[in-house]
Amino acid sequence: MMVHAADDLECGHRRIRIRTVDTDVVILAVTLANERGEVLDELWLTFGRGKNRRYIATHQIAKALGPVKSRALPVFHAITGCDTVSVFAGHSKKAAWATWNAFPEVTTAFLSLVSTPSELPDGVLSTLERFIVLFYDRTSTCYDVNVLRKKLFSGKSRSLENLPPTRAALEQHIKRAAYQAGHIWGQAAIAFVILPSPCDWGWMKSGDELEPLWTTLSEVSKSCHELISCGCRKHCSGKCR
Repeated sequence: MMVHAADDLECGHRRIRIRTVDTDVVILAVTLANERGEVLDELWLTFGRGKNRRYIATHQIAKALGPVKSRALPVFHAITGCDTVSVFAGHSKKAAWATWNAFPEVTTAFLSLVSTPSELPDGVLSTLERFIVLFYDRTSTCYDVNVLRKKLFSGKSRSLENLPPTRAALEQHIKRAAYQAGHIWGQAAIAFVILPSPCDWGWMKSGDELEPLWTTLSEVSKSCHELISCGCRKHCSGKCR
């Protein structure tokens, strides 16, 4: 869609309308409206179906957000959950947006991943880790997501599903987000793109298919036997392990 929209702009059209039901397209349209503002007057989306159909003026959204936040938007959207990157259970994009506004320093990290990144610098990972810490606990003063996991689990009795990911899992999550937002969406208006292997960006091969590489840590059942309990009423023979 963005390739066709970009081509329309090259042909001199200044008003464009796209029909979609995909939130990802909204994000890309806002980015395109921001980047091509000099040759674009209006970029409208017809979003949804039937009675839920509405019109979205992405050029107005881009103007309201400003050039920096509009450019960083795809990375924010990917990290907080999209079609190819998992969401943070129990935490909404609305809450993530509030965290972004409260921690504007993360914008620089988003921008570093917005266009075909070659690597994930330690400084970027550290800033994004702090962003996730605040996402889960806005009053936290720590910068280590593993420390926060321990604190929330022991002090606030959170379920495992609602704990933040480990740092090892978060790094793979950020890689998948960078691949989607930087390499794929970063070339959304280009007809023929060059992509690196997804296996270098948080994915792994399983036969002929790709699966997320969730973490580089070993399974807890194999590394922490002391945390495993069973329902044996008599002496356990060890088979439960």
